[in-house]
Amino acid sequence: FEKYNEFKSGLQSDKKTICSIDLTRPSFPWHLGSRHPISIIRNEIIDIFERIGFTVSEGPEIENDDNVFTKLNFAPEHPARDMQDTFYISRISPEDSNPGDILLRTHTSSVQVRVMQSQKPPIRTISPGRVFRNEAISARAHCIFHQVEGLYIDENVSFADLRQTLLFFAREMYGKNTEIRLRPSYFPFTEPSAEMDVNCTICGGRGCNVCKYTGWLEVLGCGMVHPAGLEACNIDSKKYTGFAFGMGIERP
Repeated sequence: FEKYNEFKSGLQSDKKTICSIDLTRPSFPWHLGSRHPISIIRNEIIDIFERIGFTVSEGPEIENDDNVFTKLNFAPEHPARDMQDTFYISRISPEDSNPGDILLRTHTSSVQVRVMQSQKPPIRTISPGRVFRNEAISARAHCIFHQVEGLYIDENVSFADLRQTLLFFAREMYGKNTEIRLRPSYFPFTEPSAEMDVNCTICGGRGCNVCKYTGWLEVLGCGMVHPAGLEACNIDSKKYTGFAFGMGIERP
């Protein structure tokens, strides 16, 4: 303590020394780190869609069954509701679903439901965030991953609008010479539904082990919003149409 007081009095008497030393500087030359690859890609995806008028919407990771499944046109017996796919926090009955069930969201489409219930069309938004699925962890999959889902609702929105939006995204994300193809698929929230592939950027479409020698890589699912999904959120399906899409961030 005496030594401390001795140094303290010495500093107080030597104003020149005090002025020449920045006491707020860190003791070691720590360098700032870089952004995580997922954060880099997430920000790049957001920037691409913001350039064509999409806003960013966020929502809770702990959700209710109504927003995650019911209002997205998932049937009560749909396998996605099963315990094998969903992390339930509380359930009234393990056999059937209930709007009051609390769970970890399996997709960020629940944010789209919240947006549709709180805003009137036109709606043009993307929803990035973490999602959770009760799946086996492997080199290609994890039970916690990241998604960006998009939604556009307005009068006279067509499948052609969806395709052109996704083509713009693909060429901004993967290069101006990127080609896309849409394959018929099925998602409860959209009808018609499709999966979008881009020509493999590793082999240039010639075929390699990454694209399984097809020349194409699947990057997202999409489709026109099902009228039942619009009506469930009190949007007139006879007046408005829309499209939705969703992609994982880890893959790109």
